[in-house]
Amino acid sequence: MLSWFQALMPREDRFFELYNRHAKTLTQGAQALRELLHGGPGVSEAARRVIALESEADVIARDVLLLVRRTFITPFDRSDIKDLINALDDTIDQMQKTAKAVLLFEVAQLEPEMAEMGDRIVQAAKLTLEAVSLLSSLRENAVRLNAITEAIIRLEDDADTLNDTGIKSLFQQHREGNAMQYIIGVEIYDHLEKVMDRFEDVANRISGLVIEHM
Repeated sequence: MLSWFQALMPREDRFFELYNRHAKTLTQGAQALRELLHGGPGVSEAARRVIALESEADVIARDVLLLVRRTFITPFDRSDIKDLINALDDTIDQMQKTAKAVLLFEVAQLEPEMAEMGDRIVQAAKLTLEAVSLLSSLRENAVRLNAITEAIIRLEDDADTLNDTGIKSLFQQHREGNAMQYIIGVEIYDHLEKVMDRFEDVANRISGLVIEHM
């Protein structure tokens, strides 16, 4: 009777499968965002890919939250499961906001520091994907997970520096010229900085899981 009941329950590893799917979508979104930030004729198409990938990620996030409600035994605390998927989803949501701003303001040429921030975003996404793939064996992978989260935080620090440098450069370019271009540029920088902040949130969530399960 017990084995029959357990067979009806959702498998725990479905959480990890869904996390991996979301992280892969997040990485694809980061790559499309980086392409967008390099400017040129492909900006609009890259922006639309980011927006489409965000919609795919939303579906996966909803599946995780639905599975939490239906699963009797979860691999770790339910609130931790929700917090992590929400942090992942907030990250690609912020990418979508960046892409929408670029489309709204019809930006075709972006600043060099924006492209560099895009590189950092892709690096953070790849590290996040690796970290998520290790969650099914938290204790065994604790050392590597800690190294990954520290690397993501360093990337966020790098992005902060690029953000400051880029805004200063924008000001110097436009203080006696087109103020609107400065305002638009600052908004895009703000979105990019928030993308990296969301990656840091993900890293902190994962770090917290490692501490809880040591």
